[in-house]
Amino acid sequence: MPTPEPGDLRAWLRLSLTPGVGDITARELLACFGSPEQVFAQLPQVLKEAVGQARSAALRAEPADLAELCATTRQWLAAAPDRGVLTLTDPRYPVELLEMADPPLLLYWQGRVELLAHPQRLAVVGSRNPTAQGVLNAGQMGRALGAAGVCIVSGLALGIDGAAHEGALDGGGTTIAVVGTGLDRVYPRRHLALAHRIAQQGLLLSEFALGSPPNPSHFPKRNRIIAGLSQGTLVVEAALASGSLITAQLAADMGREVFAIPGSIHSTLAKGCHALIRQGAKLVETAQDVLEDMRLVMAPDATAAPDAPGRQGAGALPANAVGSAPEGLLVAALDTVPGVPGKVLQTMGFDPLSLDALQARSGHVAADLQAWLMELELDGHVARLPGGLFQRLVRA
Repeated sequence: MPTPEPGDLRAWLRLSLTPGVGDITARELLACFGSPEQVFAQLPQVLKEAVGQARSAALRAEPADLAELCATTRQWLAAAPDRGVLTLTDPRYPVELLEMADPPLLLYWQGRVELLAHPQRLAVVGSRNPTAQGVLNAGQMGRALGAAGVCIVSGLALGIDGAAHEGALDGGGTTIAVVGTGLDRVYPRRHLALAHRIAQQGLLLSEFALGSPPNPSHFPKRNRIIAGLSQGTLVVEAALASGSLITAQLAADMGREVFAIPGSIHSTLAKGCHALIRQGAKLVETAQDVLEDMRLVMAPDATAAPDAPGRQGAGALPANAVGSAPEGLLVAALDTVPGVPGKVLQTMGFDPLSLDALQARSGHVAADLQAWLMELELDGHVARLPGGLFQRLVRA
């Protein structure tokens, strides 16, 4: 079914703009009367009996910005063929979201809408200010899982979200970005190029009307869609009080699997993951840990290019697919750094540490350590962290 006709779209947009009528009330109205047009055709007394006096009055008053939104939406739809608006009654609307108490009334989409029917979707979420190792982990997980046919779902935020999206695309896989603005905006602006890439190779999705800014209240709502679309949620790095833990809790409440990557006991960004593991989340060290739980294994041709756009379930593997398991994604390979810098790298361990601590541990003078650390940083073996700290990076 295509995007609603102009008259139908106007009624859907009007219902979505009506003050006091949220997703739950809108669904109840549609269950009673069948369509937005029929909702607005009801007598005042009928509406009052259904939703009360205040909401009945709001439904009878046309929103002031309706005409402008209708015009903007039609222009946006006409500008490209890979754009649309899904309503609750559209057969392409994700069944998983319909199972929620408050499914979005409308879903604006751009890109490959068939990914909403992808058989294996995994949310990958985490901190907007991750460690360098966290960024590597998210990118490597996204790449390995995407190459294995899993569609990566995330929120286009800085940090872990962006790394997971990029990893999935770099691995020849697919990704869905659920955003907290209208689809005519990109937030954060630093992800403008990534958003364009996802629109071409994956799917951008939003429940918010065109022109909607990045209001703080939008992101918890977005998180429920990320959790709802996915068979599981993987948390890479998260503090104890974070939106990522909210997403994980929403996933658990929906009966979905929750996965978490452990980290250093000294890292604030590992505490959220450790708390999830204590609560029953599955500890993840490799992509294979997730694949096995989702009844997938790495295909022999996992690094092959994805199927052509438009082919449903591109890159997906059946539940009984067989293949060779990957080496541990997050397990350190043998270091090949020669000479003293290699020995310094081994001395560092994997927790962040200061130059003074490394000097005490290694016995080398500060000037020499600074030179070797610069060399290791340029070669991608070490990351420089805020506060004068250094951390060894682990690559697959």
